[in-house]
Amino acid sequence: MKSGQVTIKDLAKELNISVSTVSRALADNPLVKSTTKKAVMELAKKLNYQPNFTALSLRSNTTRTLGVILPQVVHDFFSQVLRGIEDIAYSKGYSVIICNTHESYEREVMDAKNLVNGRVDGILACVSKETKDFTHFQEFKDRNIPLVFFDCVVDDITTDKVIIDDHEAALIAVNHLISTGRKKIAYVGGPENLLISKNRYKGYKDALLEANIAFDENLVLHRETGDFKDGAGAVQDLLKKNVEIDGLFAATDLLAIGALKELKKAGYSTPRDVSICGFSNWKISEIYDPSITTVDQPGYNMGKISSNMLFKQIENKDANHKAETKVLKTSLVIRESTQI
Repeated sequence: MKSGQVTIKDLAKELNISVSTVSRALADNPLVKSTTKKAVMELAKKLNYQPNFTALSLRSNTTRTLGVILPQVVHDFFSQVLRGIEDIAYSKGYSVIICNTHESYEREVMDAKNLVNGRVDGILACVSKETKDFTHFQEFKDRNIPLVFFDCVVDDITTDKVIIDDHEAALIAVNHLISTGRKKIAYVGGPENLLISKNRYKGYKDALLEANIAFDENLVLHRETGDFKDGAGAVQDLLKKNVEIDGLFAATDLLAIGALKELKKAGYSTPRDVSICGFSNWKISEIYDPSITTVDQPGYNMGKISSNMLFKQIENKDANHKAETKVLKTSLVIRESTQI
């Protein structure tokens, strides 16, 4: 046997069979005799045969690579989603290219174009907070590239989506605040253009309506990001309005922590004076003092389900695929910020 990387031709020569028979045996083709398959597999293992994935990609017109577009890799929730995606992808022999847009529309467009040019086999995407034009995602559909949206999705593009019920989650969170005796509940949300923001805001309003609590627009603040500074700034704006609050629902945990810290500066105690509930269940929400009541999102399962839906498209690319939306359940994690 020659030195260097072992090829299919080497296996065929050693066993005195055709290259095509070796290829079919390695692919577990039912037309190949079991004894031949066994001989091929044993020799391949003995000689440490490794498939040439570049050659396989050229022959099959695939790259065995998935593209993932994320708004924030450092986000606890998205790191869990990514772990779920990678676990499924690697189990199927695929690699993953991760694009972190940092919530930038321009970077999202650039990443999308690079993935198209890189000929990935499919895309998993979560839309950035800045994105209002979705033409770059439509291009995937126009080119028949499998696409699955998760978490922040695009309603106008017909493809598979994996989301949580943001409306129901917000409804449950605000109902919890109401159950602790709170009636003047403020809302601090993210960018109004995002579907998740719209649904969480609607859940907040519907909870008040169901409890016969008057809606007060002075208690509502929409922010451009969901970060700590915007949470603190929202409370500053509330205090300037001189409005009275005894509860606060924030659309992200960082907004909640920023709000809590600013309220503490102003002399308010949580939860005695103002009960606070966040959203996403970041690790920091558990270790902050007081710990934050929050909505737990099933990030890992969202990643696994999104990845499986994408592979269903990839493996049945020529079939008429009927797009579906999977809605995952959330749960409320009750901590110190709402316990009186």
